Amino acid sequence: MKRKTFYLFAAMVAILASSCGNSGKPAFGDNEFPVMTIGTQGTELTSTYPASLKGVQDVEIRPKVSGFITKVAVQEGQHVSRGQVLFTLDSETYVAAVRSAQAAVRQAEASVSSAQAQLATARLTYTNSQSLYKNNVIGSYELQTAKNSLNTSEAAVAQAQAAVASAKASLANAKEQLSYCYVTAPTSGVVGSIPFKQGALVSPSITQPLTTISNSSTVEVYFSMTEKDILAMTKTSGNVANAIKALPAVKLKLADGTIYSHDGTVTKMSGVIDATTGSVSMIATFANPDMILRSGGSGQIIIPTVKSNAILIPQSSTTQVQDKVFVYKLAANNKVVYTEITVNPQNDGKNYIVTSGLKPGEKIVTNGITKLTDGMEIKPITEEQYKKKIEEAAKLGENQGSASGFADAMGGKKK
Repeated sequence: MKRKTFYLFAAMVAILASSCGNSGKPAFGDNEFPVMTIGTQGTELTSTYPASLKGVQDVEIRPKVSGFITKVAVQEGQHVSRGQVLFTLDSETYVAAVRSAQAAVRQAEASVSSAQAQLATARLTYTNSQSLYKNNVIGSYELQTAKNSLNTSEAAVAQAQAAVASAKASLANAKEQLSYCYVTAPTSGVVGSIPFKQGALVSPSITQPLTTISNSSTVEVYFSMTEKDILAMTKTSGNVANAIKALPAVKLKLADGTIYSHDGTVTKMSGVIDATTGSVSMIATFANPDMILRSGGSGQIIIPTVKSNAILIPQSSTTQVQDKVFVYKLAANNKVVYTEITVNPQNDGKNYIVTSGLKPGEKIVTNGITKLTDGMEIKPITEEQYKKKIEEAAKLGENQGSASGFADAMGGKKK
């Protein structure tokens, strides 16, 4: 029994020695490198831009009259309808002003009635005077006096009527001032923070609004694109308006990383480039029927770009020197050529779309490029062969771990 245990232990030691010699790495030759043949395919890339959210209307609510807040009728975050009362201010002073104006109207109307009565008397007197003058009962002086009295009465009526109009205007103003004691929502939306509470004295001159109403039925999402991207868009489409129309539907990634369920549309582009950032402000609109989006929130705009017959290569097959991108292209004699290429600035973080420098049918090295030098001769292998060697190396590493564990166990029994 001891002899069998010894032989088994010796066999495991031999396995360990063999495994350690390979160190869990694929058995590549010194000049074996995986290559891929360049082809074309349709692809969709996405570009993401930091964004901020705003309701189509963010209305600051301010009082139009001075007074103490007697009632706060809403709560922060509450959805309100247009015309709904938000705050009530102390109205006693304004109610008194309305009553005073109403009394002034009544007094003015009474003055009109009195003036009209005087006018009727003056008109009758003048008519009688005309008859008496024709019959030579009175002279021209008496007739002219009656006429002047009539004109004065007419002017008095007009003045009294003007006083009524003025009194009614004052009454309307007093009622309007009274209505301002009931601060209502100018639009439907969501109530923001409410810094003023019941009992606070407010006036039209306060710097901080009573609250803010955000109409978030539709949300505008603000983001910026680089000047380079805008130039590329306008060159392709001809002008800014066409460039905006040509943009596909965009998506919104929320702050929690989820994608908003409704697509948006880019609707506006600033006509001015920000000199400090070199970017152009853009606005996309999103429907918000479930009121999930809130004004003041943040997220990311995702713009998809569809390319047909695109040359797509993995970013791992490239190297960058300053702003230039290079690949190792395989020549006919199996020597690699350090080649500069240009790529689309929009990418998915894993692949590049090549715009120049490579043609379909050419081959490039996809892995291990840090070991290559320009003009170096290699032995190309397929990517399938490369993956197979990687898998074999992984299995070898697992076996090595199992053998080590067994050896430890045997060592423990030996003790």
